[in-house]
Amino acid sequence: MGNAASIQGRSVSIPSELETRATHRTGTYSRTSLGGGLSQSKTNGKSVLGTVDAPEYPYFMTNNPTPNGYPWSKLNAHTNYYKTHPNTGVIRKYDFTIARGTIAPDGYELEGILVNGAFPGPTIEANWGDIIQVTVHNALEDEGTSLHWHGFLQTDTPWEDGVPGITQCPIAPGKSFTYQIVAEMYGTGWYHSHYSAQYAAGTLGPIVIHGPRDKRDYDVDVGPILLNDWYHEEYFDLVETVMSPTGFVLSDNNLINGKNNFNCSTLAADDTTTCNSQAGLSKFKFKKGKVHRLRLINAGAEALQRFSIDGHTLTVIANDFIQVVPYDTKVVTLGIGQRVDVLVKANGKLDAYWMRANISSPCSLARQPNALAAIYYDKADQTKQPASTAWDVPDPETCTNDDLALTVPVMKLPLPAAELTYDMTVETFVNGSGINLFKFDGVDFRANYNSPTLLLAKLGEDDFEDQWNVRSTGTAKSVRVNVINNTPIPHPVHLHGFNMYILHEGAGAWDGTIINRNNPMRRDVIQVQGNGHVVIQFDAAGNPGVWPFHCHIAWHVSAGFLVQFATNPKKIEKYRIPNTVAETCRQWGKWTKSNIPLQIDSGL
Repeated sequence: MGNAASIQGRSVSIPSELETRATHRTGTYSRTSLGGGLSQSKTNGKSVLGTVDAPEYPYFMTNNPTPNGYPWSKLNAHTNYYKTHPNTGVIRKYDFTIARGTIAPDGYELEGILVNGAFPGPTIEANWGDIIQVTVHNALEDEGTSLHWHGFLQTDTPWEDGVPGITQCPIAPGKSFTYQIVAEMYGTGWYHSHYSAQYAAGTLGPIVIHGPRDKRDYDVDVGPILLNDWYHEEYFDLVETVMSPTGFVLSDNNLINGKNNFNCSTLAADDTTTCNSQAGLSKFKFKKGKVHRLRLINAGAEALQRFSIDGHTLTVIANDFIQVVPYDTKVVTLGIGQRVDVLVKANGKLDAYWMRANISSPCSLARQPNALAAIYYDKADQTKQPASTAWDVPDPETCTNDDLALTVPVMKLPLPAAELTYDMTVETFVNGSGINLFKFDGVDFRANYNSPTLLLAKLGEDDFEDQWNVRSTGTAKSVRVNVINNTPIPHPVHLHGFNMYILHEGAGAWDGTIINRNNPMRRDVIQVQGNGHVVIQFDAAGNPGVWPFHCHIAWHVSAGFLVQFATNPKKIEKYRIPNTVAETCRQWGKWTKSNIPLQIDSGL
């Protein structure tokens, strides 16, 4: 293959040694140092994730009322959480400042956009049924921001979803906005900026919602493990490149909880950036013989991740916020935005093991696709690197999630009849400026930050600008969407406000088959393969609002891959939207009178 590789249907030139890694089986790595040459404050700011000081998590937070021994009383893993959830009356308050800060997660120093000076940002923790209240202060001088609470349904509170131009105006520089979110579901989530591709600069963090467990128990909750591709350019420069006529970007590294080493000797001679190859790896402690819960999160901008632990079987117990009937695997695949909770028993014979995250190079654009972290059993020497061997599990190169037949929700829900069906094609095209964009259902989306769709729908508006790509579902109770991917590129598609029933996915056209009609898999992100399809359904009328449905690859939504569903619009008109939402728009409008936002992409 020389120095050319075909990735996502593009011909890409990458160094030959990196191309060799790109065709690896799970765990083909050169030897690496544990590093540690830089302090945590230099690499990840104020974050403790990835260090042995990171806290373990309880079964639930004990400062709640606990009727019948649990904050959720007698509700259990089989309770229909779409209809019933606890109302604990407990408010979990967080105060977040979004500001620029210098970090070096892999030793390469650059300016990021951080939450409270940390990358990854602070963990939000609550019990099922709590209210999470987050006050966000925008300390950026020259751009807006927002935070989206990924996977949260926001039932009857769509203005809390955090999407500028759709559910709110951006938070203006120097201003604040308080989100109030009900923990309607439980499990592992995350938050991230939804302003352009800002979260690629580090504006993200994990969420842990404690709730009832099914039969499979565990001894130790290790907590969040974030996997993300990392870039050595600032996010706006990346967007500029992507939005240029010949633009695409490759990630420079892959991180586990914000850490990995980088070979600084590969930098160009004229790159004067501070770089330290011994930045250090994330470390985890396992208790021998105990079962550990790991909360995996793909918090990346573009990369499909394959996660494994040498010599250890992973028991999958949840996909996104949905508990599933447990099944075993050696490798877990996560598209961007997806979460997978796994149980791992520390029953190995060695005292240290490698944890691995591989960017699936046939599916993603990566210069260095491999990330390592070290797991130490009790009393192991944490200065020595593990000597474990990776599983020999070749990448299937399909860019898809696990077989839908394997993923069966614990809380059973039969598929309702669809009252409205869409066939939505994904296509690429070149606009008049020579820029490659996406059309979703025939439109390349572009937001208007000053005119959020939800606020217009509240006023009875139903004649939206074409580029806002709004589809009204009327009073349809359940809506089916056949996503027809007419590009060779795989996409993680994400629906806000709902858990999608996943009916079918595959290559080519859908043949009408539905997998597990009596209890189909549900989740909020699903992979659609290149030149393939995915068929989803959602119960639209039950959550009136304006909800984005988009590719979660940051550069793809920047290039227009988004449609909005206006669900049950007559009920949107009856909402009493807090005055603070309109005030945020007044503040943004005032700021934009003397400042021009650099919206060179779709805005999201």
